[in-house]
Formats: sequence, C-alpha cells, structure tokens
Amino acid sequence: MTRTALRICPLCEATCGLTLTLDGSRVTAARGDRDDVFSRGFICPKGASFGALDADPDRLRAPLVRRGGELREASWEEAFAAVADGIRPLVERYGPGVVGVVLGNPNVHTVAGALYPPVLIGALGTRAVFTASTLDQMPKHVSSGLLFGDANAIPVPDLDRTDHLLLIGANPVESNGSLCTAPDFPGRLKALRARGGTLTVIDPRRTRTAKLADRHVAIRPGTDALLLAAVAHVLFEEGLTDLGALAHHVEGVDELRAALRDFTPESVAPACGVDAATTRALARELAAAPTAAVYARIGSCTVAHGTLASWLVDVLNVLTGNLDRPGGALFPQAATDKTPRPAGPGRGFTLGRWRSRVSGHPEAKGELPLAALAEEIDTAGAGAGMVVAGGDTAVAGVGTVV
Repeated sequence: MTRTALRICPLCEATCGLTLTLDGSRVTAARGDRDDVFSRGFICPKGASFGALDADPDRLRAPLVRRGGELREASWEEAFAAVADGIRPLVERYGPGVVGVVLGNPNVHTVAGALYPPVLIGALGTRAVFTASTLDQMPKHVSSGLLFGDANAIPVPDLDRTDHLLLIGANPVESNGSLCTAPDFPGRLKALRARGGTLTVIDPRRTRTAKLADRHVAIRPGTDALLLAAVAHVLFEEGLTDLGALAHHVEGVDELRAALRDFTPESVAPACGVDAATTRALARELAAAPTAAVYARIGSCTVAHGTLASWLVDVLNVLTGNLDRPGGALFPQAATDKTPRPAGPGRGFTLGRWRSRVSGHPEAKGELPLAALAEEIDTAGAGAGMVVAGGDTAVAGVGTVV
C-alpha cells in the first residue's frame, strides 16, 4: 500500500524537510516538504535521489559478521555479541582506552549520531578519538573556543536579514554551505541581492557563488589571514570600528590594534594578490552596511593559519558591531546541547589536554587528527582495537588508502 511520510533529510547538515512516498517499506519517491518551516519545500539533488539510494543493491539492510574469513548476514543480537566478544578481551588484557573510535561526517546529521557517540566513548574509557571534523572545520572550533570559551559557539550569518554578506572560501551555490545549517543557501543569497543587499566573495576561483556576487576578490590561495588582518587594520586606521552593544563585553581592543599595525593593505598586497584599494573598499563596505556578516568556511580552514583566519572572521564581526545581532552573525540555538553563548575570552576551553600516542598531536575538543590515524594503526603498542562509526576510513582518511 502506498503512503507518505514526513522526515528530515539526514544527508547533510541543512536538515531539509522531506515528503517520502513509500510502497510498504520501500521509498519510491522524495520531494521537498512545502510545509516545513525551515526548508519551505527546498530539496537538493541528494535528497531527491532518496528512492534510488534506498533501492541501491549495495545498501546494507542487516548486520554483517565475519565468519570463516567472509562477511555474512547476522541478526542484531549476533552482531552485538560479536562486537562485545571482540572488545571485551582487549579491555580486560590492556585496560581502558585500548580501543580507539573514529567518527565520520554523517554522525552530525542525525540526532542519534550527535547524542550517542559520547556515551560510547565514555563506556570505552578511551581518549583515542579521531574525527572527520579535524579534516575540515577544527580551526573554527578552536578559534571559537579561544575567543568565546566554547568550541561550539560558532556564529552563523543571518542570511535572511543581513544587508551585506562577506563570504570567504565557500561555494554554497554548489555545496549549500556548512557550519551554517541553511536549507536553500543559494536561494537565500539570491534573495539577499533581490532585496538590495550586497554579496562579496573572496575566493581564488571564480565559482558559481562568485559569479552571483556583486564583487569577487580573487585572492591567492592560503593568504586569507593576511587579507582579513589588513581589512581589520583599515577599520582601525580610518576610524570605522563601532562595537555598539558589544563594547562592554570585549577585552583587548587596544592590543589588537597594535598587533595589526604593520598589516597594511599595501604590505599584504604582494602576498595576497589583492590590490590595496580593493582591501580598503572591503573594509569600508563592511563598516558602511546597516547590518553585515562575515562568513568563512572550508577554504579558509584547510590552509596554513586556518585558525588565525577563522578568528579574524569573528574579529571583523565584532569590530563592526555585527556579532550576535539581527542581520549580523548570530549564535544559533542548539538542537542537542545547551545553546552556545560566549563564556569569556579563553575561559572554559583548553587545548592539548592529551596527545596522540605516536607523534604527539594535541587533542582539540576531545578529538585527535584523523591524519594521525594511519600511524597509530601501523605502530605496535597500546592501540589494539577500533570502532568506526559513519565513516569509510580506509579511503577517506589522510594516508589511510589501502
């Protein structure tokens, strides 16, 4: 019997509403839920392919347990027993922490994936936790932790109300963005321009997002921090800073001014490939807009000085009075935890409480670099087992292709 069901798409962080057509338990079609107050009927190609995904012959529909060298279908009871039989002897022989955990990207796309990994990690008593977030977004978590005291206090641009969006190292017209959770990001950018707002894109490539922008600044790859420092320099030099309601919550403005003194637009231009006049225009446009938001993503994180660039993004939002205000960059309400709010510079966040076993990489937010996993596997010693949840570590981890 054919029926419909309303669900939230689990394929990315946008959490779009889906209307699924079901024939028994089989998905035959998927379309956007027009009554969803968040996504308003938007659906991307991934969500629209849900029927094909559900019918994919490679999709697992039951647990597999290796027996006699081959993976064979098993019941859930048999699968859980096999996991326990594998882990328990390791813990009894080597002690807690002997089993590592690898968390892939899909864990953050469902409530269960967000809620239960900490329970598993706690039960195993392990600090050997390697995550996909260390590949593409940890610099933003670290900068937020050091600036606001909470690594998850990541401001997101108020796309629907801002007058000016400065977008750095992101291509949301094609990727729909990340660390923002905004269904139909492309449509929201078009709406920004339709209501008279401006969009500026800083990206080495002329992406589809850059083609949509009022201004595209083709920066040299890896120099984001230099350009952002120069923009902040201009704000100070030309008296364009206006902290507004943030003035009583900010420390270190004079120290910041001094630190940026030598980062003039002229001095960074040869490295960035951006002429001084353009850099000054970026600063003036940001300061002149009634409301504005600076938003940067993976392109500014996965480069040298990515943490510094991520920090400077929020520095610009602070210096222009656009942090935590409508039309600026807002702290969103969390779905599975307390709503992140600034706790104070550097308070409540510490790096390097422990380090990876082999090369001594520091933890951040309780997570170790996935790039260090291969050497952990290859080096004899304490690591005797591994639980992988929501990831294909054999091909997705740095240095782990087999």
